[in-house]
Amino acid sequence: MRGQFPLKMAVGATAIMLLAAGCSGGGDDETSAADALISIGIGEPQHLIPSNTTESNGAEVLAALFSPLVDFDADNKPFTVAAESVESTDNKVWTVKLKDGYTFHNGEKVGADNYINAWNHAAYGPNGNGGSYFLERIEGYKDLQSEDPDGDGPQKAPDPKAKTLTGLKKVDDLTFTVTLSEPFSGWRSVMGYTTFYPLPAAAWASEGVLKEDYEQAPIGNGPFKMKGTWQHDSKIEVERYDAYPGDKPKVGGVTYKIYQEQTAQYADLMGGALDVVTQIPIENLATAPADLGDRFKTSSNSVFQFVGFPTFLPQYSKVEVRKAISMAINRKEITDNIFRGSQTPAASFVSPAVAGYRENSCGEACTYDPAKAKAAYEAAGGPKQIKITYNADGGHKPWVDATCNQLKANLGVDCVGTGEPKFADLLTKVENKEDVGMIRLGWIMDYPLMENYLGPLYGTGGSSNYYGYSNPEFDNLVKQGSAAPTEEEAIKLWQQAEDILVRDMPVIPLRLGQNVFGHSERVKNVEVDKFQKVELLKIEATS
Repeated sequence: MRGQFPLKMAVGATAIMLLAAGCSGGGDDETSAADALISIGIGEPQHLIPSNTTESNGAEVLAALFSPLVDFDADNKPFTVAAESVESTDNKVWTVKLKDGYTFHNGEKVGADNYINAWNHAAYGPNGNGGSYFLERIEGYKDLQSEDPDGDGPQKAPDPKAKTLTGLKKVDDLTFTVTLSEPFSGWRSVMGYTTFYPLPAAAWASEGVLKEDYEQAPIGNGPFKMKGTWQHDSKIEVERYDAYPGDKPKVGGVTYKIYQEQTAQYADLMGGALDVVTQIPIENLATAPADLGDRFKTSSNSVFQFVGFPTFLPQYSKVEVRKAISMAINRKEITDNIFRGSQTPAASFVSPAVAGYRENSCGEACTYDPAKAKAAYEAAGGPKQIKITYNADGGHKPWVDATCNQLKANLGVDCVGTGEPKFADLLTKVENKEDVGMIRLGWIMDYPLMENYLGPLYGTGGSSNYYGYSNPEFDNLVKQGSAAPTEEEAIKLWQQAEDILVRDMPVIPLRLGQNVFGHSERVKNVEVDKFQKVELLKIEATS
């Protein structure tokens, strides 16, 4: 996921702030703590429609408003949440039985129709949902896509053949089946992703048409409900939903405070205005352990940081150029000096968080060798100027500048880092194929399978394939792996697909991340998971 990074593409920092009203003096301490208000710092989301939210700012908010069919334990194994059971005898036809008792925040009962209608809308090509890709395995998906024989864009394409997926069938009010085009043993895990949330009847203006203002105040089935509407570039407020049938939050509400810079979040933490910063900025890594003491925390996550090449631009069309740039980057120097060891150099295209990870699958192309890099770059006629565009709200300027300095020194080129104010702005420009040069991107897994680091990022038409990369051999191997009867067989095929990425180098692997966060004395049980989200059902106020 784009992750602050669906992720989701990774963006950067996240924080949680306890509002002054949440811990006022007097009254029963247990009651006041349970009703405390906290806040999470995010960047401006691109969207708040589940099927169109493929970056982590929006996903963070939606995780409070919705409950998934399945979630994942410490070993990345799926367990049911809103689903009573998810079963299949052949990995092709899956039966989803919902738990009784879930309601949307407007009181509507959650049923099979809410999932079927939401998924049909997500899959229907003309709706332009960023998460549509994740439903492509469901039978009938291709008939919901607009054909564009002239390559002039979907606005000139004829309407799709169908508006609903033949692979979705209602059995009863709490049961439906999902028939895939081909068997996929990992389908249960895929359904934990944001795109698969249900939508209430109140979301629709007419059949298959969402109300224009729905995402300004989404109605979900989760532990928190919207309080007011999305205040763009300012805040999003949610409050505890008392009718939620699952584990109850231990706080009364959350304000998602929208920041333009990570350093402002840390300043608020140190000034007493924030209670949790989920990603301590690069600029504060040196002092944070002393600043926070035992409130300085780390935990594992699934972050994969990289830069992508717009392969549709002639200056980056040669793989020799792309590999040379990769070999001219000293990853260890940057992780040591800029990130102070809080991240590690990446030499593969997937995270150690998933089965199938190989420590140095990238090999020579990710090995620092400036002399060989310069010779190869000059022989391939690499561009004299390189631009790396990043989102300024994610705290990326220091490492981008350091990378540019290395490329200047090692390749003899002019390199400049260009910041877009918001991650949403960067994604919009990339989606429109504007020339932003090399693209700073990151990925947090949407579900814990190796395939999630391959198909969405590099598959032809992948939901987060912003670089125009397409290789039929790669696509076929990913597809074969998905259809394999066992995880072990699937991994072997997915590793072969990763080997093709090493050969073609559509992106440069840079770093593997971890959560580096801190909190105030006013909160406890603060945890950040492998998806880089705050564990909202665990966090508590101390008073």
